[in-house]
Amino acid sequence: MANNQYQQVMNDKKWEEIRLSMCDYPNNNQWRTKDIETRFISTWDGEWFYHFRIGGYKCIEWLEIKVETQEIRKGVLNILKNIHVSGDVFDNVIRVYGYV
Repeated sequence: MANNQYQQVMNDKKWEEIRLSMCDYPNNNQWRTKDIETRFISTWDGEWFYHFRIGGYKCIEWLEIKVETQEIRKGVLNILKNIHVSGDVFDNVIRVYGYV
């Protein structure tokens, strides 16, 4: 990546831990990502097994996970805590940063 104003804070292993944990989560939470190079924000997608890892993880500036209830928010935050990843909570999404 040519832009050195950002610091990478996630690696492939952590992204993969999120993906696998969300595959096992009983709710089908939707997600979207922002590409740090193109600034493209993907459409919401609910398929974690194949779609999330298409193209790799190198360019994920952030990941947003929809959390439509307090119970789902608590569950997703617990998943992130268990794999030692933090996220910012907004109205109905949790955002995990790949770069800051």
